Amino acid sequence: MSLPGPDAPAGAPFAAAFRLPMAVRFRGVDVREGVLIEGPAGWGEFSPFWDYDTWRAVPWLYAAREAAFSGWPPPVRDSVPVNATVPAVGPERAQQLVGAAGCTTVKVKVAEPGQGLDADVERVAAVRDALGPAGKVRVDANGAWNAEEAVQRIRALDIAAGGLEYVEQPCPTIDELASVRRRVHVPIAADESVRMSDDPLRVVRAEAADIVVLKVAPMGGVASCLIVAEQVGVPVVVSSALETSVGLAAGVALAAALPELPYACGLGTARLLAGDLASEPLLAVDGQIAVRRVSPDRDLLTASSLDEEGRLRWAERLARVEADA
Repeated sequence: MSLPGPDAPAGAPFAAAFRLPMAVRFRGVDVREGVLIEGPAGWGEFSPFWDYDTWRAVPWLYAAREAAFSGWPPPVRDSVPVNATVPAVGPERAQQLVGAAGCTTVKVKVAEPGQGLDADVERVAAVRDALGPAGKVRVDANGAWNAEEAVQRIRALDIAAGGLEYVEQPCPTIDELASVRRRVHVPIAADESVRMSDDPLRVVRAEAADIVVLKVAPMGGVASCLIVAEQVGVPVVVSSALETSVGLAAGVALAAALPELPYACGLGTARLLAGDLASEPLLAVDGQIAVRRVSPDRDLLTASSLDEEGRLRWAERLARVEADA
């Protein structure tokens, strides 16, 4: 199988492999790669991280196919509120990112390997200072702590933030999340315990989370996320998986279709990329992203296209995933 480049003849089945550098290293990721797929409903993005095996990449293909061939449900709102995202950077850079984003809610990455609690506290305090007292601060530990560490660090970060909106995935296991939830007053949000589980409702049955994070691509599409949102019985937050604006549009579509949207969404991540594939990327304006489809710009696709070796690597991966789908 081969992927045609962005200069394929008009009318040809279109898929293009891309490579975009990150503006700042994020969770160990310096570059985002993937494939865009065009269908009758629009554009879809298939961009599972390279540490995802074939089985874990299958939902990403379902989500891309849904976007390209099925489409999404009609929206119930014209825009969605989003948070800014601050990676594990120093306090000065954190304040710069908050100022540039123009959002009143900020998610701060904590528990970066090689960094300690002091660095997290400084970063969170800097974000609070940049936001002012009215802004909302949430943190994401990506399951890095055990239960005892989580309790200690959540309390310290809550003080540094002047009150945390919630803490996302402080521990890796559901049992640990449930234990921490009983011992701290900060709400607990579950991410990996939902999207990486074969039973996304287990975390709620265990009373281990106050909030559930939904990510369209890792969970198989907008329709499947809506089913989970209806069943969990707790508020949900829609977040991204570091997609380009083409992929982000699916997250915006999910947020736009939810009956209730009590929290700002983690969809303001286009700024984390050093470039994009759309001439008008999905960037927040006054903390809101407008609900719309996104088509890539052919010139930007050409500029970010992979070489023949890279296209072959993605074509082979796509073939493996399609075989398991």
